[in-house]
Amino acid sequence: MSSVVNISIDDVSPHPLSSVKVLDQCHDLIKVFPEIKFSIFIPISYWRTVKPGVATPAPLQIDKFPGFCDYLRKLSNKNFEICYHGYHHGIPGKSDNDELKDITYDEALQIIAAMRSVVRSAGLEDYFEPIIRPPAWRMSADAIRAFRDSGFKILALCREDYALESYGGEESKLDDVVYATSYPPIRDLGLTPKTEIVYHACEWDKNYLSSLQVQLLTQFLNENIDTIEFGFLGKLL
Repeated sequence: MSSVVNISIDDVSPHPLSSVKVLDQCHDLIKVFPEIKFSIFIPISYWRTVKPGVATPAPLQIDKFPGFCDYLRKLSNKNFEICYHGYHHGIPGKSDNDELKDITYDEALQIIAAMRSVVRSAGLEDYFEPIIRPPAWRMSADAIRAFRDSGFKILALCREDYALESYGGEESKLDDVVYATSYPPIRDLGLTPKTEIVYHACEWDKNYLSSLQVQLLTQFLNENIDTIEFGFLGKLL
């Protein structure tokens, strides 16, 4: 069986514990696999307000962090694509996740407009792909419709029951969905014809792309390299 393989990383942000530092691990992997492809998902104004030790007093809006934006500009488009991961990611004061889970069509349009406005202000509109991964994989049917109507070409979703429940069947109406297949150590590494392996930039997350996870991923890819073709998310449609 041949497999197209993508490596995705969520929550890359200006947060000191969920930052571009994780991409050092990606560059180590590029040295071993020069054709490897990473899709990095960025919350545009990351704001965690609930979890002790990682909450910030204000949203981390990317256009306020020029060094972060410069880092993104310098990423090689041979190995990296940059994608959207919500605006705040959570619901300030209520949850660190689920920003898109229960929203209406009009509320989704407001979030889309806010994301695009900040990306333009940051001078990154030519760097972001029209790809959305909803925070915590949950996204209302109205939100799916709004993102599609607003020109987003790929929905990066998940087949876990708790995620599928939020989609309400709306995700299945078009062929624009890529489903995550592995997210170690929660769902083990494995190959399918279209494989998306997802990690997090958050150092507090058990799915963080740590040195150990890099070692395990390197071993897994080497063991299967003869059957692997690396690709960005569009190649998984």
